[in-house]
Amino acid sequence: MENQTAMIKAHLDKGNSITALEALDLFKCFRLASRMHELKESGYPFMKETITYNNGKRVAMYTKVNL
Repeated sequence: MENQTAMIKAHLDKGNSITALEALDLFKCFRLASRMHELKESGYPFMKETITYNNGKRVAMYTKVNL
């Protein structure tokens, strides 16, 4: 089975964004921030944006940056 970091990278490479809840649902990943740190250390270009839902909850959303 492919590791979570590689699966998240492939997801972002397709033009998708990802939040922690989506990572848990799609890849059974409980620690998205740690996986994104691994991608950052490898030089993968992405940006982090804080989004606010209608109920006031704020979460981080990651998307790939096309250089």
